[in-house]
Amino acid sequence: MTHHQSNPLISLISATPVAIPPATGAFHEVFPEARLWNLLDDRLLDDATAQGGVTEGLAERMTRLIRHAETEGADGILLTCSMYGPIAERLAAELSIPIHAPDASAFKAALSGGYQRIVLLASARGPLEDALERFSAAAASAGQDISVTGIVAEGAAAAAADADTERLSRALEAACRDQEDSDAVLLAQYSLSPAAEALAAALDKPVLAGPKLAAATLRSQLLGNPTSATTPKKENA
Repeated sequence: MTHHQSNPLISLISATPVAIPPATGAFHEVFPEARLWNLLDDRLLDDATAQGGVTEGLAERMTRLIRHAETEGADGILLTCSMYGPIAERLAAELSIPIHAPDASAFKAALSGGYQRIVLLASARGPLEDALERFSAAAASAGQDISVTGIVAEGAAAAAADADTERLSRALEAACRDQEDSDAVLLAQYSLSPAAEALAAALDKPVLAGPKLAAATLRSQLLGNPTSATTPKKENA
């Protein structure tokens, strides 16, 4: 199925420019064989925010980008904006190539890691509510009863936009201050993921971020090899 067995062409479809560096960075680290092709409609996220969510018109706009990537020879597709994830899931059965919602692999890791209490972090209310709804649905369909606390990390959006990883990590850490009893943190947006490792070190608990886990999933699907990105498992409490 893959046109370029050893160097698959992966289309990263983004709804905001801030999601691109974390996604490309993750692929360079976890799936270096991939050739990356960025497709960006930099109004998709703003328009979804302004319209109170992903309307049918916006879903069609994203669908056209996905079809374009498939038609023009992509071997795999990753959406980098969580709010558009459901469209990847809706189209998966119709496409001839693998397509992934941004946080499908992170949700899977969160549900398979033996965690009881997860903190879900986002940089704004809209993405947080969207991620809470989708993660709760994923947990319910997996028959898992996980306690999830959603928090908007103040200052995280500005730090991510400035690509200031240190400030981003501090903002995320501050948001987790009263959550000592949680056993994992799940990041709701790709723009937060550059701070994942620093946050994990500061909190001394697993931090699940979408980009590396998604890159690892695509690599294993297209190349069939084990990857260097391991799913963090809960340590003995």
